[in-house]
Amino acid sequence: MIRPWVFEFFPELTDQAATESDRAVPKYFEGYLSLWERAERLGFEGIFFSEHHFGSSFSSSPNLLIAATAARTKTLRLGVMGVVAPYYTPARIVEEIGLLDQLSGGRLEIGTAVGVPQELAKVGLTMDQARALYNECLDIVDAALETGVADYDGKHFKYENLRLLPRPAQKPCPPKWSTVVSVDSARRAAHRRSKICTGFMSTEQVKQVFEAYLSEAQGLGLAADGGHLGLRRRVIVAESESEASELMHSALERYKSFTANDSRLKFSHVPDAPRQGGGFTVSDDEFISGTPSQVTDRIVAQCRATGAQHFLAVLHWGAALDEVRSAHELFGRKVIPVLKKAAI
Repeated sequence: MIRPWVFEFFPELTDQAATESDRAVPKYFEGYLSLWERAERLGFEGIFFSEHHFGSSFSSSPNLLIAATAARTKTLRLGVMGVVAPYYTPARIVEEIGLLDQLSGGRLEIGTAVGVPQELAKVGLTMDQARALYNECLDIVDAALETGVADYDGKHFKYENLRLLPRPAQKPCPPKWSTVVSVDSARRAAHRRSKICTGFMSTEQVKQVFEAYLSEAQGLGLAADGGHLGLRRRVIVAESESEASELMHSALERYKSFTANDSRLKFSHVPDAPRQGGGFTVSDDEFISGTPSQVTDRIVAQCRATGAQHFLAVLHWGAALDEVRSAHELFGRKVIPVLKKAAI
């Protein structure tokens, strides 16, 4: 079985659309809240919201989006992939996890991330600084979720027997996820007893990352399988191949993805991509498009090759809401039923 999730960027309105009417932004928010509510009836496992700042996204405080969506749904799992820990204090992260898990009736998923270099730079944080903050945050969050108390003496954070409430509804805590793009980060996630989610890379690279995770988990005496891997891809789905091709071209144009000499996506135009360099490239496997049957076949093939039992679909990224809504409906009606029956 492949569990299908929505990965939600919640793109901002264009400046023109936002200024045409004072009602434009509230209407846009209501449109997306209705879309997320509908995701439950379409059979999605849940929604992972992204966190982005300073333009191109309304996801600056995704925990608020979780709270709003939880009030309108009953079974949908809800999380952030991931909370950008360097922007917060760890005590606040733990408190919000407990509150959201209680408000949602135990439907929260915990995802964490270091952050995007170009966004962190706008508040004066280098990647080295962000990683240092992130590592201390995770040490505190993981321990406090187990005990309900923060007790830590570090370089950036110091807590002495600080009681954090409310405790999560799920015991000992909601499922944890880590975003990873390397073997080393996958191994670190295993030590945290965290599931992993990855994208951008080729199917073969994802397989290698997950094999490292499984090996590390086995060495720690932990039971781990395909339920510990989420594969995230950008998906365009349409009734015909020609329509899918046109929509994919429009999506790539929105991010200025093509250059005269290179058909691969440039990192600088993808909101959540690592900065280009260090031998890291965005694989063609990142993009899945076609009719429902073609999309289904490609998703199943990638999940079988990597072992992933979770698939996170970024559906028609950056498109107008009507197009995104139509994609959700088509994916829900014709792709999800097959994914849920697929053997991995």
